[in-house]
Amino acid sequence: MKKISKKGKILELIIALLFVLIGVSLRLLPHPPNFAPILAIALFGGVYLSRKIAFVLPILAMAVSDIFIGYYGIVLMISVYGTFLLSVVLGFWLKKHKKWYTVGGSAILSAVLFFLVTNLAAWAFTPWYAKTLSGIIQCYIMAIPFFRNTLLGSLFYVTVFFGAYEIAKVWIEKRFKIAETELASI
Repeated sequence: MKKISKKGKILELIIALLFVLIGVSLRLLPHPPNFAPILAIALFGGVYLSRKIAFVLPILAMAVSDIFIGYYGIVLMISVYGTFLLSVVLGFWLKKHKKWYTVGGSAILSAVLFFLVTNLAAWAFTPWYAKTLSGIIQCYIMAIPFFRNTLLGSLFYVTVFFGAYEIAKVWIEKRFKIAETELASI
């Protein structure tokens, strides 16, 4: 386990707070349904931040924005928030397997997990759908437009966040002639 310097901890906290602000803001601004950055923030946290901050990051962004957007049934909230935590865990795996195709694949897998888990919860724990095979099929069919936006949002924001971070890292290394091993400890 790497020891993080005091400057590294401060930088990590600043990055985390910036991502909470981005997550809250982008959920509150008008956007297509489910085209949101939270899955990407969860993956990013799992790859680049400490475990504790990675788990707190998407939950804090959701909890703060839900104050303004509104809360919903506790079981549905658990399925939504839980799926973000699964994406953080996927980010821990991705940290050791980071290639462009594994990053993209993780963005897709996060969106698929979100779709499967949250819609299963919507079917099982709300009165919206019959508790039959045709009811669950109807639930998933009705959710397809939301899945498209979840998938597109996940791919878009993962590209932006991971790309910006990697570009900034290269720029900092060149600009300040910092060795990659020094930067990795931040």
